[in-house]
Amino acid sequence: MSILPFKTSKKRRFEALIQPHLNGLYRFAYRLSGQQQDAEDLVQDVVCKLYPKLEELESVEQLRPWLNRVLYRHFIDQVRRKGRQGDRPLSELVESDSQADWLDSLEAEEAGPSLLLEQSRLGPLLDAAMASLDPDQRTLILLHDVDGWRQEDIAEILDIPLGTVKSRLHRIRASLRKKLQRQLEPESAPRRVEE
Repeated sequence: MSILPFKTSKKRRFEALIQPHLNGLYRFAYRLSGQQQDAEDLVQDVVCKLYPKLEELESVEQLRPWLNRVLYRHFIDQVRRKGRQGDRPLSELVESDSQADWLDSLEAEEAGPSLLLEQSRLGPLLDAAMASLDPDQRTLILLHDVDGWRQEDIAEILDIPLGTVKSRLHRIRASLRKKLQRQLEPESAPRRVEE
């Protein structure tokens, strides 16, 4: 018996486990990093680190949340490493402008002229409001409200209590609502002076 068939078998087992999750891992990495190349590098790093741990992967019951947790922790480690290289704020390490582009990538459904007009007005305002969020807040709202992740899965991936996920989502939505309301309110008309 040669060694080559064993390696091929290990490779196939690894691919069978990882392949169904690669697109989801990439989307999550892109949400975190905001850059296509950084997201690809992040996924590649994680996959390379996991290949020697095939037996551990095979023992994981729910692989998707586990893989996303590994990817998230690897991303945080990278951000911390970059932060040690210089005294820069976290917002400079993760570019916020490119994360707003996700709205442009969504396919439009058939909409009437009034809806199109409203969307053209709200789109840039929502992009700006999302860009103003901290990367952690943006990640949380994108995972839940855009990608449709369950709060329980987010809590497991981010390794925080479920109640914390719920309260943070509530605060982030309230913050976005206030920002959008301020931008959408018409400028107040001059008041009459009462004598």
